[in-house]
Amino acid sequence: RSSQQGADSGNGSPSSAAAETPSSEDFSLSLLDTNLPAEAETELRSFIIKRLTKGALFEGMGNVASVGLSIPEYRVGCYYCRFQQENLLEMATVESDTNNAPEYVVCFLGGSEKEDTFRLELDRYIQSLKINLDLEQKTLETYVNPYFRSWFENAICPIQRVVQLFQEKLAFLLHAALSYTPVEVKNADERTEKDISRFLAAASLQGLVQEGTMTSLCIAMTEEQHKSMIIDCSGPQPQLHNAESNRFCEDWMHAFVNGAEGGNPFLFRQILENFKLKAIQDINNLKRFIRQAEMNHYALFKCYMFLKNCGSGDILLKIVKVEHAEMPEARNVVTVLEEFMRE
Repeated sequence: RSSQQGADSGNGSPSSAAAETPSSEDFSLSLLDTNLPAEAETELRSFIIKRLTKGALFEGMGNVASVGLSIPEYRVGCYYCRFQQENLLEMATVESDTNNAPEYVVCFLGGSEKEDTFRLELDRYIQSLKINLDLEQKTLETYVNPYFRSWFENAICPIQRVVQLFQEKLAFLLHAALSYTPVEVKNADERTEKDISRFLAAASLQGLVQEGTMTSLCIAMTEEQHKSMIIDCSGPQPQLHNAESNRFCEDWMHAFVNGAEGGNPFLFRQILENFKLKAIQDINNLKRFIRQAEMNHYALFKCYMFLKNCGSGDILLKIVKVEHAEMPEARNVVTVLEEFMRE
């Protein structure tokens, strides 16, 4: 599916091929579906064959590379992923005959290698395809082909759509994501509800902070029912109830809103990654100050000043309180900081 817009717009074009791979030295590629011109499709096929020959494609794990195609006449970013149909994979595993199960390679083409910032989203997109893929032509036309055509809208654009929908209210969504506040979405269509869920997952510190910390935070926030944030999408603008924010999230909200003028989904993703990176840096700084404050009263004052000035003291205190729950000295420091912040 060739892009109708220029590559600089960030739009993408998909191409897909079915590959039967009895071994890395003996395989054939047959075209299942594409919207690329014949010459470009041949060039892409050549690239995929080289990757397969080198054994560089692992099942279910996407890769991103720069590929030279004659149309357009410069290099484009290509996400490519090899996979087997889910139910056939299970059958083949039972029969110990995985070599005879057909395999597929899906390629999504965009304007640059920026697709790498969305690699996890595209991996999940392929996982959903694996589960629903059927070789019957009827299913190919009614499900698989439309699924390919909507990859950019469904996997790349949700963050952009949420920014455009919430505008200044995005600060409350960022706060909920950082603090793991439960969020209930009401009266929203299916796509909007999924977009909000994806944004919250992408903006959270999952994978960046200790897993036990996240679990404890989720439990603590779920138990505080009055902390649950409700988003009502019945009107033209979402209405938020029990919403909280802080200066940190409001500052980053402005970065998102200002970036909305360009309408580039890759820019929004980069802003989101920078937002999380800054939050992690602040958490690590606070932890260092707390370690120092266990033996130094002046460091305790530094902790307090840091929490007061960072703009996100409310969330940071909750995170370090959970992480230091089993450390008596550090827990005492956190307790004193809580009292200071309340006063």
